[in-house]
Amino acid sequence: MKQIKKALPYITVSAMPFLAFAQGTGGVNNIVTNLSNLVNRIVPILLVIGTIVFLWGVIMFLTAGADEEKRANARSLMIYGLVGLFVMVAAWGIVGLLVGFTGTGNVPIPTNIGGINPI
Repeated sequence: MKQIKKALPYITVSAMPFLAFAQGTGGVNNIVTNLSNLVNRIVPILLVIGTIVFLWGVIMFLTAGADEEKRANARSLMIYGLVGLFVMVAAWGIVGLLVGFTGTGNVPIPTNIGGINPI
């Protein structure tokens, strides 16, 4: 064990050049591009989920009848769905602004969501 403790600093120092060669060339543009790619893949999925939550709340509200507790739960579900949609569109817009400010590319408008093209 003593020999390992003595040799460990030498092994660590001799391995440092390998760590230096492993570093990639990146910067703010690379980070913004990766963030843009991540958001462009996740936002359409989350928009669909938010729409489903909102529509499920509408269906629950319509089928609740006179039960005030069910109507309140459905109303809160609709609000959560709308807030989720707003947050996703806002996040997508913020990433679009970052990409525009840094000049790393353009953020496409997600028009073909889940195979449905609304345009």
